[in-house]
Amino acid sequence: MIATPSHATAAENRGRGEDLVNLTTTAPTRIERRRVVLGGAVQGVGFRPAVYRLAQTLRLAGWVRNSGSGLEIEVEGRLEQLDHFLQTLKAERPRAAVVTTEEVSRVAPAGCVWFEILPSEGTMSKTAAVLPDLATCPECLREIFDPADRRFAYAFTNCTLCGPRYTILLDIPYDRPNTTMQRFDLCPACCREYESQHDRRFHAQPTACPTCGPRVWSEPERAEGASAVARAAQALAGGEIVALKGLGGFQLLVDARNPAAVMLLRIRKHREEKPLALLMPSLACVRQYCFVNPAEEELLASPAAPIVLLRPQAGRDLAPEVAKSSPYLGVMLPYSPLHHLLMAQHPFPVVATSGNRADEPIAIENDEACERLKDIADVFVLHDRPIARSCDDSVARISPVGPQILRRARGYAPLPVVTSHDLPPVLAVGGHLKNTVAIALGRQVFLSQHVGDLDAVESRWAFERAIEDLCRLYRFEPTVVACDLHPDYASTQWALASGLPIIQVQHHHAHVAAGAAENGIETNYLGVAWDGAGFGLDGTIWGGEFFVASQSGFERIAHLRQFRLPGGEAAIRDCSRSATSLMWETYGPDGCVVDTSLRVMLERGINAPPSSSVGRLFDAVAFLSGVADRNRFEGQAAMCLERTIGGIDTTESYEIGHRNGIGDWAPLIEALLLDKQAGLDVSRIAAKFHNALANWIVAVAQTTDVRDVVLSGGVFQNAYLTARTSVLLEAQGFRAVTHHQVPANDGGLSLGQAVLAGQFQS
Repeated sequence: MIATPSHATAAENRGRGEDLVNLTTTAPTRIERRRVVLGGAVQGVGFRPAVYRLAQTLRLAGWVRNSGSGLEIEVEGRLEQLDHFLQTLKAERPRAAVVTTEEVSRVAPAGCVWFEILPSEGTMSKTAAVLPDLATCPECLREIFDPADRRFAYAFTNCTLCGPRYTILLDIPYDRPNTTMQRFDLCPACCREYESQHDRRFHAQPTACPTCGPRVWSEPERAEGASAVARAAQALAGGEIVALKGLGGFQLLVDARNPAAVMLLRIRKHREEKPLALLMPSLACVRQYCFVNPAEEELLASPAAPIVLLRPQAGRDLAPEVAKSSPYLGVMLPYSPLHHLLMAQHPFPVVATSGNRADEPIAIENDEACERLKDIADVFVLHDRPIARSCDDSVARISPVGPQILRRARGYAPLPVVTSHDLPPVLAVGGHLKNTVAIALGRQVFLSQHVGDLDAVESRWAFERAIEDLCRLYRFEPTVVACDLHPDYASTQWALASGLPIIQVQHHHAHVAAGAAENGIETNYLGVAWDGAGFGLDGTIWGGEFFVASQSGFERIAHLRQFRLPGGEAAIRDCSRSATSLMWETYGPDGCVVDTSLRVMLERGINAPPSSSVGRLFDAVAFLSGVADRNRFEGQAAMCLERTIGGIDTTESYEIGHRNGIGDWAPLIEALLLDKQAGLDVSRIAAKFHNALANWIVAVAQTTDVRDVVLSGGVFQNAYLTARTSVLLEAQGFRAVTHHQVPANDGGLSLGQAVLAGQFQS
């Protein structure tokens, strides 16, 4: 075995004769030197080898290295060659690189005659963006299916273009000793690839092979390598549940065509209704089961390889238990060699859901998974490459307004969002549901991967680990913690107990600020923040808000007319409670049939907090129209109501009254009930409801003097509403601003909190 390679000295490389560029044969007429510093996700993408090869081609001297701030280059040669170098460097970057900043300065020539890759500089401040994990590239895929290749059927094949990054990183800069691959010494063959500028694994930090790299095996019946994959495929075909250790944690797999097996997974995992994601072997398979357009295919096959929401085709052999009430199928393609190898032996759709119990974080360690998932999985596929941090599968979709991320994790986290100006060191701890945390470093806000809901103790531990991990990775010392106003949020309670100064940010202000920040809006804008619930400045539950906002504050100019939520949190699950409240308000106590316990709550205002939530309005309309009666998972009734629209294209609309900044839902409810009594098709009722909401947004926008309208909050995960609103706004001369880098739901709150707290401190 040969130890993990260190960067060779210039003298050693001259002896090898291939790793440095010698300029002694060049006779320049005018020598100059440039220093280039690139910030962003520039490590682990093959940038150093690309710079090295470019310098060699142009006969330039100097060096390149990773640093805590990104990538540093000093290059020396004739002026025209330097200009060519800089132009090419900008135009032909590695495909996975994300450059957020670029600084070029003139420095004094050093008189060097070589170009080399220097050891990484790790003593500087840590501001380099960490690259997400990248899906297996075509070149590596060809190798693992080539019987003549030394990596044939090897489940950990990768190169500078693909493979694990964030989930194996222990420290910045991104070098092998700073990853969980540090324990695997390279064999002579891998070392030659790593050190050869002509190889695509030149300085590929996670590189390995069957001789020197990680190994895979299955339990309880021990099998190794290809036999372990075959055992998993056999288990899937037999209706068993497989727990597979992936890039960012364990996944639970089962044959998606087997209703009994899918239902067994739901029962064992205590996941009654929430849709299950699917792993399909190829795009050809996806086309058999779903309607998929070119943009969706591109997203599926992208290096991020997220779960993509697609419309299902009817009459296929998928178990109905997979999607339940969802109008979409969440589909992803294999993104790791292990996935590809498994799907080659079981070339059918499989359910691929997070390896956890309900409300718990995803398992990442072998012993942990075997203990926590022992009552769920029948077969375990394990390996010995440690996972540095959990990272669930991302969820995205292509909407009429472009790509949108619904859950930001593998493939996207922790890429930064670049803001319009520098921010002080703020730690933002997000909300209680769909939690993410974030840190502000200069103009970059780094968001963690999706942490999840913070109800369970285990999830709160994961939340605390995410904070510790992000701060440790970037040597980050916050001067202030930003959190939500809600006193009962676990994230707020952590902030209050942290001992640091805190800034509490109103929930919906954080929503729209996140949308404005990722779209670079610096002037006043209209923020439309619609969701299920958020603690308002007046102590009531907000969720149907309009703000005229800026970088310094906001004014609430309109909101949905409030109604009570009898039973409080019970009303979130039981749609009939919101419906009853609306009926009570519209027709009075004698105009509707009300359960005795609900009557007491509504009459006396006991355990019936007032709310302006559009999310709860969706619940009420879903119930009154007969579409849904319960939310067995967040947003289920609203999802059903959107699905009910189907392919209807109509401008028909109910009316939401708009006076003195109050959006009155009473005319809508009255008209809806008349339509229901008259037997109007429920799909048309659903369309008229959505259209009414879109028309109301335009009406409020027309009362302002702003041009940008930011749509944020979980309600705007509704593709029909977002698209319809955007079209109407654009037709009236407004610019509809939607989320593309972070979720519209609470997963984006930490970005908004970081930006607003930073502005308050500036």
